[in-house]
Amino acid sequence: MPDMTLIDTGEVTLRCAIEQPASGAGPIVILVHGFPESWYSWRHQLAPLAQAGYNACAIDVRGYGGSDKPPRVEDYTLEKIAGDLVGLADALQPGRPAILVGHDWGAPIVWNTALAHPERFNAVAGMSVPFAGIPRRPFTEVFHEHFTAKGRFFYQHYFQEPGVAEAEAEADPREFVHRMMYSISGDVPPGAYWSKPLGATFLEGLPDPRPVPWLSDADLDYYEGEFRASGFRGPLNRYRNHERDFEWLQRFKGQRIEQPALFIGGSRDPATFLFGATADPVGLMRGFAPKVEGHVLDGVGHWTQQERPEEVNTLLIDWLGRL
Repeated sequence: MPDMTLIDTGEVTLRCAIEQPASGAGPIVILVHGFPESWYSWRHQLAPLAQAGYNACAIDVRGYGGSDKPPRVEDYTLEKIAGDLVGLADALQPGRPAILVGHDWGAPIVWNTALAHPERFNAVAGMSVPFAGIPRRPFTEVFHEHFTAKGRFFYQHYFQEPGVAEAEAEADPREFVHRMMYSISGDVPPGAYWSKPLGATFLEGLPDPRPVPWLSDADLDYYEGEFRASGFRGPLNRYRNHERDFEWLQRFKGQRIEQPALFIGGSRDPATFLFGATADPVGLMRGFAPKVEGHVLDGVGHWTQQERPEEVNTLLIDWLGRL
């Protein structure tokens, strides 16, 4: 098991799962999870990274698990979470740049943190969600045009009103996590259960999960325990900051991610293709992160590093070794 520790990042304290190489010294790799997840989403990566010579640190993002949970919606902007990662890097390895790796929400978090703070992070990897540059309008406008204005359900619209999604998720955290993870995994056809009308609930129409090798009862026990203790308010507040994030990111207009970058997506993951906006996520990224190396894993759904841990570890450690 990794060493669990609390680290003061300046504004908040984050719970971190850390595995160190035998030498105790090595580059810092900070692992950032998505929704509805935990440091535990990187359970298959921590030991292999440490064995390869890296100081691996998987965090609970603010609002999750054992990390601080500030109360306001505006406490969960990209700007603030990027600041958490800068503070964490400073605490772990003062004066030396670190490497960022993120999945799901963690991917845009690390892409934009690397963009905003190139002096602190010398490489960045994202899984599931490619980097598409500085937005030209808030994402709320995008999903309104393509989904809600057409009477179609979109989960991020459903998450906007505080209290609504919290009530559904907190009624049975285990069922919420299990059904969400299964429904957008590589074990079901992409999008098969998400075409529903505006006004539906999040879980409405999602399939009853079948056993899958990458998500055990013990894994679900852990996620359930975390969300019963923490609730879903902080995690869902991340989705309620699209306008604030848009305003912050405009100051970086015209900039690119110049550091070495790695993208790993899944052929059965709608997020990899930006919900139909691109057929070539790696090609798209090259315009905004020219040093990107990309891989789309056949048959993989949204939970990249959990569904295919060995394949992801091989790609990640090989890329790190070439930095």
